[in-house]
Amino acid sequence: MTDAESVQSLIDQLHEEAAMDRPNEATPDVGIVMGSDSDLATMAGGKGKRPGAYAALAEELDFEEQTDFTDAPDAQFTFETFVVSAHRTPELMYAYAETAEDRGLDVIIAGAGGKSADLPNMTASIAYPLPVIGVPVQEKSVDSVIGMPQGAPITAVDAGKSFNAALTATQILSRKHAELRDRLQNYHDGLQEEVGEVSRDLHELGTPGFKDEYWNEE
Repeated sequence: MTDAESVQSLIDQLHEEAAMDRPNEATPDVGIVMGSDSDLATMAGGKGKRPGAYAALAEELDFEEQTDFTDAPDAQFTFETFVVSAHRTPELMYAYAETAEDRGLDVIIAGAGGKSADLPNMTASIAYPLPVIGVPVQEKSVDSVIGMPQGAPITAVDAGKSFNAALTATQILSRKHAELRDRLQNYHDGLQEEVGEVSRDLHELGTPGFKDEYWNEE
């Protein structure tokens, strides 16, 4: 048992939730965990970082964040977010991964930074066979996140690209939810439309006009 009361209360909560046997539609579909709250800028976006997993799920794909396990938001697809340190709170990491499937999660996105970014691969090992998508928060974290031995799989994205991790998680879910497939396709169609509009503007305005229109905006 951990000596930290706040950590032990979270461990107890996770095990209690796993024993509730709530229906799948009332539990989070995606779990997002990170090694420190300093990783939040990468995992959620903001503070000068590119858009993150939160932006992909909540803003692009219409998921809602579930903050109370017993009171699900009025949305078909939801996600939850925790700080779970592999090195400082290993018991909490183990409890989260061990209870994930019983708590109704279908996929986990795990992000960590530093040279010893062990949270994603440890989570993948404990939560197996639940799929885990690793996010190296920094370039120096890549080798640690992807360095799993044969027989211990993890899917991983490039450093800092938790947005792509959320898209991948949704792709996994879309195999049994046609509505998510449609949302993913609509998002992709929007990207194509943006490229087409920019291409036409560049061609018709010419390079100087395009730079004036797009690059010199205040």
